[in-house]
Amino acid sequence: MGVNKIDTKLFAKAFIAGAKNLESKKEWINELNVFPVPDGDTGTNMTMTIMSAAKDVADLGDSPDMATLCKAISSGSLRGARGNSGVILSQLLRGFTKVVKTETEIDITLMAAAFSRAVESAYKAVMKPKEGTILTVARAMSDKANDLAAEGFDDLEKFCNEVIEHGKVVLAQTPEMLPVLKEAGVVDSGGQGLIEFLSGCYDAYLGKEIDYSLNGTGAKEDKKEEQVSFDYLYNVECKVKLKRNFISKNEADFKNFLEQIGESVVLINDGEALRVHIHTNDPGMVLQKSLKFGALFDVKIVNRAVEGDDTEDSAKEAPKFNEPPKPYGFITVAAGDGLVEIFKSLGVDYVIEGGQTMNPSTADFIDAASKVNAETIFILPNNKNIILAANQAAELVTDKTLLVIPSKTIPQGITAIINFIPDLSADENEQAMMEEIKKVKTGQVTYAVRDTSIDGKEIHKDDYMGISDSGLASVGTDKDKVIEELVDSMIDDSSELVSIYFGKDVKEEEAQKVSDMISGKYGSLDVELQSGGQPVYYYMISVE
Repeated sequence: MGVNKIDTKLFAKAFIAGAKNLESKKEWINELNVFPVPDGDTGTNMTMTIMSAAKDVADLGDSPDMATLCKAISSGSLRGARGNSGVILSQLLRGFTKVVKTETEIDITLMAAAFSRAVESAYKAVMKPKEGTILTVARAMSDKANDLAAEGFDDLEKFCNEVIEHGKVVLAQTPEMLPVLKEAGVVDSGGQGLIEFLSGCYDAYLGKEIDYSLNGTGAKEDKKEEQVSFDYLYNVECKVKLKRNFISKNEADFKNFLEQIGESVVLINDGEALRVHIHTNDPGMVLQKSLKFGALFDVKIVNRAVEGDDTEDSAKEAPKFNEPPKPYGFITVAAGDGLVEIFKSLGVDYVIEGGQTMNPSTADFIDAASKVNAETIFILPNNKNIILAANQAAELVTDKTLLVIPSKTIPQGITAIINFIPDLSADENEQAMMEEIKKVKTGQVTYAVRDTSIDGKEIHKDDYMGISDSGLASVGTDKDKVIEELVDSMIDDSSELVSIYFGKDVKEEEAQKVSDMISGKYGSLDVELQSGGQPVYYYMISVE
């Protein structure tokens, strides 16, 4: 029999071991996703969520107290949470740590109670919980833990093993609970991720040999040693009083320039001045380029090797606003220069660059909110897998009101902001925008990264796929035919407008042919064509 109680030191080790085991299985878990689209999803999101907390835990050293450890686990995972699976994992950890944080050791009774609280927190975070998901697996393990505790089970090693093995049994049953899993021939990816995390924790409890290093994160003395060598020697900070003709394209071009000559680029535009931070080997180039956009002030250049690098954190602090806050602001999520430009032209204050290829974290939304000088900020996630992270940020931000409009696609987000009316109250706008996004149908065209079957359609690697709001609408080797079938599935008698956003891998001439095809087939509809520049998806097409 192993140790029958888990102290703080072992809890920390187990947590890091669990995180590393999940990380090692990341790509395999990604492959369990039902839709075989070419982007990171469940495995990536869960790994980035858990690693955010694991690095905070590693930084505590060898002897943290339980309360400090639990705060690192909870806060780190909540802020690092990405995607639905990542947010649910962070809520499981939040609930678990709430129960154990006041204790010095974890025994069977306490662990069972913590499992119950974990599941309760996770279910509350999801508006419409589905069975056959990570939630089902977590609840099953919690039920098993409480059953064993009620029986007076007194062997913690066997207790943990039985709970995890029961979770595996229920995970294997998830295809029977969700038909889409059964058709694709996979178990739930989030549930698998949870099992891998807990299995790694259990390995540490058993005393198995594990490498607890986290890519250089750990002892603080190691970090000091790393500071003696820099790829980019100078830390440059300055502010630019913007000229009147400064436009958002100037900002995008400037950021692109900075990223080519350095790293750790931070660019904050408060409407009047541009705040610049960069690590570079040529401060003169930064200042010369900055002068093209306005007058320089508050210039600071630090030799990082001689004077240290304590200015980086200050560069990322929330800007100090000199003007009183405006009533309303907007934050949205988009990937692609064209889409970013569209949102900014519609009045969005801050665009988080991300989306299907990289789900922003809760911390990304919190950081964005700190940079928008408004009393009420509307958030447009534009992806169903980002909404939970946005909601979590809205709960954590207390100095201003964040209202999440649950836009699931880019076109829904565009429709939402177009229908914003400044003279209405926040509540009235929230209701109006939520009603308008329901009227938008969205289709997306991409390619398959593996063979599978969805909605009765056989998919082969490299096939083109047309994915609508209701699922897979078309698939095949002829891209034009896939697009036509997708659009056909979306248009009905009430349709008036088709908007086409073509991606970075599509030439404008090709996109124009698609637009002409739709116009020719549906002559009574207005058809708009715009460059989105988005990755992964050749086309985003909306019908209203």
